[in-house]
Amino acid sequence: MDKTTNQALNAAVLKLLRPLVRVLLRHGMAYGSFAELARKAYVEEGFAHTARSGKRSTVSSVSALTGLTRKETKRLRELDVVVDASSSQRYNRAIRVVSGWTSDARFQTGAGAPAVLPMEGKGASFSALVKEYSGDIPPAAMLSVLQDSGTVEVGDHGVTLHARAYLPSATPAEKLDILGTDVAELIDTIGHNLQAEPAERYFQRKVSNVLVHPDAVSAFRDFSSRKSQLLLEDYHAWLSDNEIDPDVDTGHEPCYVAVGIYYSECPDPGEESP
Repeated sequence: MDKTTNQALNAAVLKLLRPLVRVLLRHGMAYGSFAELARKAYVEEGFAHTARSGKRSTVSSVSALTGLTRKETKRLRELDVVVDASSSQRYNRAIRVVSGWTSDARFQTGAGAPAVLPMEGKGASFSALVKEYSGDIPPAAMLSVLQDSGTVEVGDHGVTLHARAYLPSATPAEKLDILGTDVAELIDTIGHNLQAEPAERYFQRKVSNVLVHPDAVSAFRDFSSRKSQLLLEDYHAWLSDNEIDPDVDTGHEPCYVAVGIYYSECPDPGEESP
């Protein structure tokens, strides 16, 4: 790696790590724990990298690739890091329920707005919505998740969708799962685009401006949220129309795709401006 590339990579990694470390410090993770996870990630990706290149993955080859000792590589490969998959599952299924509520005409008013749904009953109900879009999650459990996040309200007439997007706020674990999932997808997309041919690159764009009037920031935040939500609902409807039917498309393996939109404002005072 030439000096210029090495310097650019170092600067990029430091810029990427600082907001991550800010989150880790806020939640009490010390450097030792992070370093252990970083070494574990190097070993896991080392084995995957060697396998993708068509070579035989061994402790010795991964040790040579990562710079870790053979003993450390073997230990980390066998290290069982506990991952709570249930938070990710709840996050994804809650999103599906809210998206279905905002795009499926069966659960909407004649004007196309999300309807107030009775908990049970024939036809459109909250239980029917949950069964349609979240699989085997009990309606009461899903209602609790959406209530805790402030996404729905329960009244005399039924369940009302209060926010057109689900953001977990009940437990830190669910919030942190978004950090692991969404940031990883963005980094994976950037990594793909760094080496892919132009025709094979994934869409990755952003718009920014350093001369926005302070009085306009709040208005733009609201404007961008509305426009982004509408676009994501269009994406959701298109993807729902192109899902595999397990009873019909038995010869096809389903694929996972995702499009993410994020909003960013003034950098922290402790960070250097780009």
